Amino acid sequence: MSSVGRIRSLDGVRGIAAIVVVLYHTTLVARPHLSGETWAWLTQSPLKLLFVGTESVLVFFVLSGVVVALPALRHGFSWATYYPHRVLRLYLPVIASLLVAAALILVIPRDPSTVAEGSWLRDAQATSVTSGSFFSEASLFRVTYDINNVLWSLRWEVVFSLLLPVFVFVASTLRKHALWLGIACAMLSIIGRTFSVDALVYLPVFMMGTLIAVRLHDIEEWGKRQHHLSTWLVLSSVAALFMVFSWLARPVFESGSPGNLILWGLSGAGAGIVIVLAVAWPACRSLLEVRPVQWIGKISFSLYLVHAPILGTFGFLFGDDLWWLTGVVGIPTSIIVAALFFRLVESPSQQLSRSVGKWSGRTVAKATAAPTV
Repeated sequence: MSSVGRIRSLDGVRGIAAIVVVLYHTTLVARPHLSGETWAWLTQSPLKLLFVGTESVLVFFVLSGVVVALPALRHGFSWATYYPHRVLRLYLPVIASLLVAAALILVIPRDPSTVAEGSWLRDAQATSVTSGSFFSEASLFRVTYDINNVLWSLRWEVVFSLLLPVFVFVASTLRKHALWLGIACAMLSIIGRTFSVDALVYLPVFMMGTLIAVRLHDIEEWGKRQHHLSTWLVLSSVAALFMVFSWLARPVFESGSPGNLILWGLSGAGAGIVIVLAVAWPACRSLLEVRPVQWIGKISFSLYLVHAPILGTFGFLFGDDLWWLTGVVGIPTSIIVAALFFRLVESPSQQLSRSVGKWSGRTVAKATAAPTV
């Protein structure tokens, strides 16, 4: 692995995080049909790590902070190339995923009376689509989304992408103090979660990733030293604990209480440690670079975009009586559709966005070049 070029272990992290989010939404389908004891057993134990969904989105945010910032730190980087490329890279697959979701809603009618009141299917899945709701969600300017429930996170990806120069400048300027700035980011995320300020919850997590990017070589070199296994086990245990602390502590701090929100805020720091481990821990890198994990990582963005509409469709199609069938059928279907979506939509979108970005960079460079005399 090298800090120059693609970091394959991060692709593996992305794939695992996507699977965890899929499992999380599957449990939300099942939630109304599980007893309180069963739900507590699943969520107030280490098993929660298998479907720690909202927290896994923070892993995506740290990842974006790393991989989006890295090119901006290299010689010859062009903002004129970056912005068109990044905007198309995000919006083209998002719009395509909304078309898929809208088609599913139109083809397979959704009757709210077939699902439990107060459930994820009832409250977070659209039962109809209008041109207004479609374009509103496609803009990624909304706070909530129900045609494609996961797009709330893409809104923050857009905000970070537009503000990337600020993130890179701050991280580069304070490079020597990256650890302390990372701790400050973790504290801001806790404050944001405690007082329900989304910008404070999420933007500092992107900054954590940007800080990892500016110190990537140092982190790699640190990882190459002969660390005792206990060092890695302690770090991974801390990361895991931070990711699920608010769930494990619910017998003491009820959901939504100040104590619970503070513990939930720690998940941002947990996500940052996960990425450091993926970069630095040799054994972790090896596991993340095996072929099946890499393949899931390759289609992870597509899987993230298509799985919620598919689970929602099967949830309404099967109804409450066969709620378990939504997971049995919906998870493999989501993976298959994601593979097709990657091949037919995401990969061509990547190629188009790169071409447009290069064209834009050349055009701006030519227009701003000093005239020859």
